[in-house]
Amino acid sequence: MSDFGPATGVGSLPGTDAREAAKTATGSFEDFPFLPELPARGPGADMIGRTAGLLVELYARVEPSGWRIGDRPGRDTRRARSWLGEDLDALEEFTQDYAGPLKVQAVGPWTLAAALELRNGESALSDPGACRDLAASLAEGLRLHLAEMQRRVPGARLVLQLDEPSLTDVLRGHVKTASGYRTHRAVDRQVVESTLRDVFGVHADGPVVVHSCAPDVPFALLRRAGAAAVSFDFSLLTERDDDVLGEAVEAGTRLFAGVVPGTDTALSDPAGSVMGVRTLWRRLGLRPGLLAESVTITPACGLAGASPAYAREALAHCVRAARSLADNPE
Repeated sequence: MSDFGPATGVGSLPGTDAREAAKTATGSFEDFPFLPELPARGPGADMIGRTAGLLVELYARVEPSGWRIGDRPGRDTRRARSWLGEDLDALEEFTQDYAGPLKVQAVGPWTLAAALELRNGESALSDPGACRDLAASLAEGLRLHLAEMQRRVPGARLVLQLDEPSLTDVLRGHVKTASGYRTHRAVDRQVVESTLRDVFGVHADGPVVVHSCAPDVPFALLRRAGAAAVSFDFSLLTERDDDVLGEAVEAGTRLFAGVVPGTDTALSDPAGSVMGVRTLWRRLGLRPGLLAESVTITPACGLAGASPAYAREALAHCVRAARSLADNPE
């Protein structure tokens, strides 16, 4: 049995109705559903607030500048947890007797450190000790969250996706300070890698996917840290990425290729959507037969900014595009 299905969503969907979202995520992907996120509900349903609600013994609240770490759980933490509870209830309802891979998303430690503020208003990224505490708190929160998902969907083989859109900026020293005039120092690559490895370790029983829809995803670093798969916006790849991609595939890393646009547009035929993936395969000199077992098709990024009708169409399109890839790998 594969750890992954041929197609899935990235995470966010439009709208505010948890049952509608769960129905879409499970109905679109019968063999690789995901727990949807609905940021349109407001603070606490956004990606940072939702993950801040998972933290253990660390709490965050909304300030005008963003999410800030505080002393005790307040209204914002309660709201984030309550919405997550609603989402889990809805998913459980639509996954009765489901057996197979099921994906759950949270923000990874470095994007979280770049986004959460300390009491002085600076990003947690400015303080190595705060980064360590945050990663440890996140790891424990993820462990509890995965156990709760497993309890609700006993037949699921859980896939943990960590969203790290800020990772490249963290590695390059491009994350701005509170004033906006300077940037935080680049974090040492070995520190980044070992922190990721520790957080990935909470899901020792199953695979971890790292998602980033930013350019220059550090594929080799993620592979060394233990990511089983990397999820990315396919349109941002350049030929510079060829060597690391080829090495990753040959080492067994799965590619979650984001080929379907995340906002409303006219979609080409499914075969056209995966033409670039076939071209990449030929360029890398990889066996066509490897394609279906190495690639999962997804939207390019979350669908929170799309219309509900387009979001449903985009997810259905991912399934058809994956089928086209499996049927005609050449």
